[in-house]
Amino acid sequence: MKAAYLILTAALLAGCATQNAAPPGAQVAAGRLQQGVVAGQTTKAQLLAAFGPTKSVRFDSGFEAWVYQSPVGAGQFAEFVVLIDPSGVVTKTRTRAPSAP
Repeated sequence: MKAAYLILTAALLAGCATQNAAPPGAQVAAGRLQQGVVAGQTTKAQLLAAFGPTKSVRFDSGFEAWVYQSPVGAGQFAEFVVLIDPSGVVTKTRTRAPSAP
């Protein structure tokens, strides 16, 4: 019984660790993102093809926000946020520098 409890606990902890991990393709060089994403032109399909899947939030309005991370050193990351309209076209982008430790 105790062994089964330990195995179940280990499996649950492993599941929690993988849920918080960023999907493949989520880390991209900042210059590549800024040059490759143009508001009003770049489509969701083009984002996926060029940079791969990433963390995203879909709103009831049909808009989506995608967040790509760019390594800046010392274990810190800048964020490049892309707002996609319901038709699948990028409407806005924003870059956020990493917060100070």
